[in-house]
Amino acid sequence: MEEEIMFKEERQAKILKIVEQEGRIGTALIQRKFSVGYGTARNDLDELAEKGLVKRTHAGAVSVRTEGVGQSAGIHALSAKERCEEVKENYRRIAEEAVRRIREDEVVFLTSASMGYLCAAALPEGLRCTVVTNSSSVAEELRKKRNARVILTGGEMEENGNFYDDFTLSVLKQLRFDRAYLTAAGLSAAFGMSAQGSGSVPVYRQVIAQCREVCALFPAEKIGAEYMRQICAAEEIDTLITEEGAPESELAALEEKGVKIMRV
Repeated sequence: MEEEIMFKEERQAKILKIVEQEGRIGTALIQRKFSVGYGTARNDLDELAEKGLVKRTHAGAVSVRTEGVGQSAGIHALSAKERCEEVKENYRRIAEEAVRRIREDEVVFLTSASMGYLCAAALPEGLRCTVVTNSSSVAEELRKKRNARVILTGGEMEENGNFYDDFTLSVLKQLRFDRAYLTAAGLSAAFGMSAQGSGSVPVYRQVIAQCREVCALFPAEKIGAEYMRQICAAEEIDTLITEEGAPESELAALEEKGVKIMRV
């Protein structure tokens, strides 16, 4: 019995460390990483939440050491490129699958998040297309692509190299997109795509309003999570590119909302 308690405590300590490093964790990730069932993963998070060490979400938990809405000041200040210093392979796989869908002469929008940078890096050499972004670091990566036409929205640049102001919106209103690749803090069938803060919300809403296909790029641990600001309802998303291990009940609910699910 003592060994079981120690094992649980050790596992919970590792879970807490992931939350402190990443700002969040999902039950699906706990199941995969520690080879435990859904009930055990849920109970671990419930116990950590009862101790005040994490804050529970629909499909996981987030750090309690945040700025009111769940976003670390340090992470917020990092550019998309800086957030990719330690590339997660599941993020890379999702990004690679995303850019494989781009066709010649299409106009696409890339998110200013780290996933956008990974998409830019994975864009095939020689592919003729137009890519719009509100991230200076994503634009700089795209500059290396020989046949890619790059449009940087501009505006007043924030510390992380992104643009979210009225000037940014005025540029986006003049454009139309074949496809937009977006991500955020969480995605659920009930609340749709949501963000920790309000900065990116008007920009993403403007892009979604003028886009033929909205593609959401989300790793498993973000599926089912809900945050303060809704970016769009689930029904506004056309395609979700995610990974094996995402909560099947949540994916089924998203499919009922008309979202096409792609797993990598």
